[in-house]
Amino acid sequence: ASDGYKLADGIELAIEGEIFRLLSSHDLPARDEWRAQISTLPGNTGLRAEYEKWLVSLIDARLLRGIPVVMDCANGAASPVARELFTSLGMNVTITHCSPDGRNINEDCGALHPEAVAAQVKGSGAEIGITFDGDADRALFADEHGNVVNGDAIMLLLARDMMSRSQLAGNVVVATTMSNMGLEAAFQRSGIRMLRAPVGDKYVLAEMRQSGASLGGEQSGHIILSQLSTTGDGILTALKVLESVSRSGQTLSQLIGDLKNFPQVIKNVRVREKLPLENFEPVRHAIRAAEAELNGSGRVVVRYSGTEALARVMIEAESRERMQFHADQIAAAIERELGASKVAARC
Repeated sequence: ASDGYKLADGIELAIEGEIFRLLSSHDLPARDEWRAQISTLPGNTGLRAEYEKWLVSLIDARLLRGIPVVMDCANGAASPVARELFTSLGMNVTITHCSPDGRNINEDCGALHPEAVAAQVKGSGAEIGITFDGDADRALFADEHGNVVNGDAIMLLLARDMMSRSQLAGNVVVATTMSNMGLEAAFQRSGIRMLRAPVGDKYVLAEMRQSGASLGGEQSGHIILSQLSTTGDGILTALKVLESVSRSGQTLSQLIGDLKNFPQVIKNVRVREKLPLENFEPVRHAIRAAEAELNGSGRVVVRYSGTEALARVMIEAESRERMQFHADQIAAAIERELGASKVAARC
């Protein structure tokens, strides 16, 4: 919206409704006429220059000179910015997937496939790997050993750095229900309080505004630095992470080495429709049984995907055996009551 914050859900739905109304009308121009009216990369170079100048103003650029980095632009929005920005800062940057053609965005690359940049970092001599998603509002990382580093670890790194410089408002960080219990434990050891918001960066930001927090984010790499920006910005996140690592004099793996994640499993159940799960007694019973047994030693989060016809069952626990058992029980109950196909799992 014009204030720099994301649109409210109701406004988004109204816009979507208007788009679908137009698509169903017979007054639209032919697709070839649309193409003739749409400019392509590099787009407005003046605006991009202003954006890059703003980013540089937010960091101590001296700290970034000479850092060897591998960067994956996902053939997306970061492509026209990353090469000129990061090389202008004097970094030793190897850039991949930086040739968007309108069809190859996120194709086996970027934050949807962070293992790609992790593999490139390993053995390359780079100190860090950075990978953006297609629209570049989030970033994931790889440490110097080629291990993927997600948003939880990045929040921990940034929070400690900000706290050391009295920039972490109220010593509070806003994460989501999906952030690992290990992150919460690491924050507690550092004297930082973690609040949880529903999944979605707009809900993280809403909780940040309510609590006055200056840092929030998601496992997926959406990081919000509210004193600098009103929304997630993957390039800004990358710059602040590089600055923090350089300032510390340590490696990325050393800075997050005490983050010990609880075992976690996520099972996706494809459903016919997204009816309230509490309406189904077998599902309620399976969830209550898991919560009762894991109370204090694990977490149970069951929710619908915001974009797909999926129910997601996430369980963390100290015992992998009990974690898997309860995930299977809940997923099976949902499958029996609402399932549309087989259950897919990932750990």
